[in-house]
Amino acid sequence: MYRSPGKKGKVKLVFSRKEHKSPLFIGTKVKEQVLMLRSQLYYDMNITALRPRFVVYLEPVADIFVKSGITPNQISLLSLIFGIACALCFIDRHFVIGSVFLFISALLDLVDGSVARKIGRQTKFGAVFDWIVDKYVDALVLLGIGLSGIAIIGRFIPVTPAVDFGIVALAIIGSLMNTFIKPVTYAEIGFKERIDGKIEDPLEGVGFFGRPETLLVLLLGGITGFIWLSVIIIAVCSNLSALQRIFYLHKTYS
Repeated sequence: MYRSPGKKGKVKLVFSRKEHKSPLFIGTKVKEQVLMLRSQLYYDMNITALRPRFVVYLEPVADIFVKSGITPNQISLLSLIFGIACALCFIDRHFVIGSVFLFISALLDLVDGSVARKIGRQTKFGAVFDWIVDKYVDALVLLGIGLSGIAIIGRFIPVTPAVDFGIVALAIIGSLMNTFIKPVTYAEIGFKERIDGKIEDPLEGVGFFGRPETLLVLLLGGITGFIWLSVIIIAVCSNLSALQRIFYLHKTYS
């Protein structure tokens, strides 16, 4: 089955002969496609939905790694190392240098998938390892800000350091939960179709604040000296985005 563009923006679902023979298979596939199309038409509002457009510009970088013989999992590991370096810099309040390390980590995270496709080494473990690395980097970087001891809301109102650290914790929780919803959806609802090694699901474009937005806000905050503001934005927006995904799932599957 594939999607064919119809008139006036409509989409036509086309099935193969084999698929026509299985009504149950067709029903399941139609449901999955309709959900993904609904997401694309009404909910594509984050940077993740634009990821394929950005990855194209990183092909030359991916070619360098292919020629060097570095494997996709090794690139993911490098991404984790630079993420840890960023966290250590943030702890010492070297936010500009830390932001540079974070940018490199994010760049490597985008490249590893392209390298895997180019050398034909797209594995399920690689996809899982990539997710794990992303979450470690996100949590460690935000934790680094918290351990730096900078004032978050304490610069405006008299609060204890524990309250400021609580805001950082809220940002970490929101960042992790906003992404954790996706694998739970895969497991409970059963999305398995893969495109370029990644599972295609309706949540890809749902939620206005995902990991790319989190990294972008951290980078801007670290470079400009407003890292405290980045934490507040992430604490609020990541949790609101998680609620948006929960609302979408409730509306779709209840």
